[in-house]
Amino acid sequence: MEINISSRDLRAFLAVANSLSFSQAAQQVHLSQSALSTLILRLEEAFGSRLFDRTTRTVALTAAGEVLASQAEQLLSDMERTVTAVRDVTMVRRGRVALAALPSLAAHVIPPLFRVFGETYPDIKLSLIDTLSEPAFELVREGRVDFALTAANPAYTDLDYVPLTTDSFVLLAARGHPLGRKRTEIALTDTLSAPHISMSRHTSVRQYMEAAALQNGFAFHPAYEVDHLATIGAMVSEQLGVAALPSMAADVISGKNIMRRPLVSPVIRRSIGLVMRKEGSLSPAAEGMLALLRQQLQSFAVR
Repeated sequence: MEINISSRDLRAFLAVANSLSFSQAAQQVHLSQSALSTLILRLEEAFGSRLFDRTTRTVALTAAGEVLASQAEQLLSDMERTVTAVRDVTMVRRGRVALAALPSLAAHVIPPLFRVFGETYPDIKLSLIDTLSEPAFELVREGRVDFALTAANPAYTDLDYVPLTTDSFVLLAARGHPLGRKRTEIALTDTLSAPHISMSRHTSVRQYMEAAALQNGFAFHPAYEVDHLATIGAMVSEQLGVAALPSMAADVISGKNIMRRPLVSPVIRRSIGLVMRKEGSLSPAAEGMLALLRQQLQSFAVR
């Protein structure tokens, strides 16, 4: 049986139950006595039972009325907690934001983003999964994260991809390496005689390099394939080869012995954007995180 009862109805009922006077209760809930009587009658019809025994002089709770009175305070408390919880989410006072990001972005972009967001919304729980582009898309598809910050992947047509910025490739070489001694931009074809240290085949970085090589009539065959940027940095520093990386990924690699130069002929630009599910909407907390992320990425304009 479905019964439609509002918090206003329950408060009016409790006013009568506690005072055992329709006139006093009417004043408490700011209703006329006749309107209050009508409200109680509607409740009795909804429950199919009398809630009060009334005479010209007395008002008393029936057995059904006593049961409702014993539960009404808890019902009101539960309703108020629910309203507060919903408002906390709406006002970004409670909730959770989960996102996935490429390892280079997770190391370079996300930490300051989380710090600023946490200072503004200290009660929002944040979680990060640093992963490669394809797994990031899958995490969005499975609903395990609110959104992902990653490179474009046209294979995922069921998801929305919103470009936010672009990331130009640069060349990293040790200072003692012949390419490391150059002080100007370097053509990609001029680097092919040197061993290349590259990310593995399933990464977006490798895919962009192979596509650029193919479009310019040559194949890209790196001497070394690794999975971690720190390994690339160490190998470049030891003059085992050079590395072509997006600038945001190169930012993660530090070392006084490593030189960084713009890579041209061709200029390779990687699109960085937001991946979301097409259906549904982001929570207010996730929307707040996204707005802050857009602001932060303005400092990573095309380089």
